[in-house]
Amino acid sequence: MIKNILLASVLISAPVAAQETGFAPDAALPQDRIVPDSRAEVQLSFAPIVRDVTPAVVNVYSRRVVQNQHPFANDPVFSRMFRSQPQEQNSLGSGVIVDPSGVIVTNNHVVANATELRVVLADRREYEAEILLTDEATDLAVLRVNTDEPLPVLNYDMSGDIEVGDLVLAIGNPFGVGQTVTSGIVSALARTDVGRSDFGSFIQTDAAINPGNSGGALVDMDGELVGVNTMIFSRSGGSNGIGFAIPVEMVRRVVDTALGEGELIRPWLGARLQPVDNDLAQALGLDRPRGALVGEIYPDAAADDAGLQQGDVILAIDGRDINDESGARFRMATRAAGDAARFTVLRDNREVEVDVNVEAAPGNSDPLPFQPEGRNPFNGAGLVEMSPAFNERVGLDPFLDGVIVSGATRRSIAARFGFRPGDLVVEVMGQPVRDMDDFADLLSRHDGERVWPVVVERRGRRYETALQLY
Repeated sequence: MIKNILLASVLISAPVAAQETGFAPDAALPQDRIVPDSRAEVQLSFAPIVRDVTPAVVNVYSRRVVQNQHPFANDPVFSRMFRSQPQEQNSLGSGVIVDPSGVIVTNNHVVANATELRVVLADRREYEAEILLTDEATDLAVLRVNTDEPLPVLNYDMSGDIEVGDLVLAIGNPFGVGQTVTSGIVSALARTDVGRSDFGSFIQTDAAINPGNSGGALVDMDGELVGVNTMIFSRSGGSNGIGFAIPVEMVRRVVDTALGEGELIRPWLGARLQPVDNDLAQALGLDRPRGALVGEIYPDAAADDAGLQQGDVILAIDGRDINDESGARFRMATRAAGDAARFTVLRDNREVEVDVNVEAAPGNSDPLPFQPEGRNPFNGAGLVEMSPAFNERVGLDPFLDGVIVSGATRRSIAARFGFRPGDLVVEVMGQPVRDMDDFADLLSRHDGERVWPVVVERRGRRYETALQLY
């Protein structure tokens, strides 16, 4: 018993002894974050931080007009009696002032389709707001209010040193009750595959976030902005301690775009990535599962131009660990077009550094449909050549190529044969269709023929048929 007490006293006093003798076995461990060890420290207050940051968090009120669809509006008998009526809807959210001239960042879903926007500051001043930029892919929007005096702002925390377990404050207007502050910790970082954002790598927090908090600030203990609150995970509609915030790196990229470039570039790596699981890690000779394996490279895209190779394992981008394709997309999206991101890659059992330029996906995201003429089964249809840019916009695999049906005019030859939007034209007259040039050439050479063998892929199923013209 005495021996155990003595051993305990030695263990407890070991850090002090280490400092006195100069021997520091734990010197590599971070020493700047400590747990409160006294009643006085537990009773410390967040009030000084709150006083500094809350003036820069605003309430955002939006008004939109929607068509109230009556259940009988489409009925052939009662449609004249029950017509769709416009109805006003009001919604609320929060926002963060990031520039003293009156620039405010909030969520895109807070202001989507709004016909009127009003911003109320913490001191109850009200302003009409205009939209500078909205971006559905990141779920961010940038607003501006006209003011004759500089407004209080929240500074960005671009240090990148936020860690799981750090204390944070969430500030917003939950349920419209007024500005509210809640506290919690960072529960997780780089959460992907959640929410509405295409470039998501969210900060997860257990600070209470509720409807109305969207667009509000997530701040650290230095009173700086680390994220914009965007959504909660809830089955009841209230806070269950699982909230998500868009990291400040993406917030600043969107704001800088709104104030400068005006167009937010969708960076596209041009590589298909696969998370490294335990079995794959063993096969690759890794000490543990980490990184993302390059499985396929798109020709002449950013990855190909930079020299990335199939079989490379991307470990980090700009010094930040990468574990899946969503994480890589996020890191690329935080950079401006023309910048170069530094990739740390494992190749042939050694780490190499590769600079990858930030480029948009190749191709036209909104091409004009080609409309065939003449005597052929596609007369009356609109057809589009697929590209990574177009495919990403419509939600298709960016690596797919070929010609796809975008629509068909009513009572046209194409509509009569049953062509639908999304049909992929695989073969015509026994010849493969790789691009629009192939397709147009086949139609020209066989114009007027009566029987047209066609192969179409629809929702993953292949259909072969011989279409006859009369």
